[in-house]
Amino acid sequence: MTLPLYLAPMAGITDQVFRRICFQHGCDFATTEMISAQGFLTAPKDRNAYRFLLARFPDEGPLAAQLFGSEPHFMAPAAARLTDLGLFTAIDINMGCPAQKVVGGGAGSALMKTPEIAEKIVRDVKKSTFLPVTVKMRLGWNDESKNALDFAKRMEDAGADGLTIHGRTRMQQYSGKADWETIARAKQAVSIPVIANGDIVDGKSALECIRVTGCDGLAIGRASLGNPWLFAEIKAAMAGREYTPPSYQEVMETAMNQAREMLAWKGEKSAVLEMRKHFSWYIAGRRGAAQLRTRLNLATSFQDVEKLLQELI
Repeated sequence: MTLPLYLAPMAGITDQVFRRICFQHGCDFATTEMISAQGFLTAPKDRNAYRFLLARFPDEGPLAAQLFGSEPHFMAPAAARLTDLGLFTAIDINMGCPAQKVVGGGAGSALMKTPEIAEKIVRDVKKSTFLPVTVKMRLGWNDESKNALDFAKRMEDAGADGLTIHGRTRMQQYSGKADWETIARAKQAVSIPVIANGDIVDGKSALECIRVTGCDGLAIGRASLGNPWLFAEIKAAMAGREYTPPSYQEVMETAMNQAREMLAWKGEKSAVLEMRKHFSWYIAGRRGAAQLRTRLNLATSFQDVEKLLQELI
């Protein structure tokens, strides 16, 4: 059994540096961080925020551009412009983000409350691009309005080429247990590919999710933070092979390589600030991690960070 593994989009995390590391360890497909359709169309072309969001290494694997917004007249032309860049293999529409700043404008998982708008967005985006158009969604807005099955069918009817379903409602955010059984029912309700997302944290949980959902692939998000080797672990489980986790030295070398690439890409100040969260994930569970995390958060130079991490090797 071999199913494709996706790196789920995570704002502020799934940039080109982290994506490449995940591809190196078994990820098959990835998605950019969320791109605001309106912002992308109206921001100056040389604005750093969009330059960084759209950056990709030539040796990355297949990459979808993820768009968010609630207005079809912005979403369609933004998808067309992203297509014209020639960088992406698909357009993914975010209908799953639970962040207040996204849903407050009617985008992300708020679109599950307005399926007629969601349908129009998919139809219009489909007309604007020759790339496959996929949708990232949740089970619904809350427990009283779980509409994943109807919503999935409506997305298929609107022309979506695939769905990624996170097994929680918007109000759950990332708490509670992912409902794989509802993902299974949604999978049975449509004929397009369905990628399961939520609570896939190791090889064992990956196999169980596949068994329960009958999905066409798995999307890995938060569990990959500090552990890009998770993709290799899941592939070993699917192939029935033993998996050997990385040594702590390999973990630290990967963390430092990521930091060096960030340094070359964004400069020292941004690299040190952005890597703080990644370093915290890489050292999680190690003896002295809490104290080291505090010291890392106070470090202001790449040299200081490197010295601190060397202490744990």
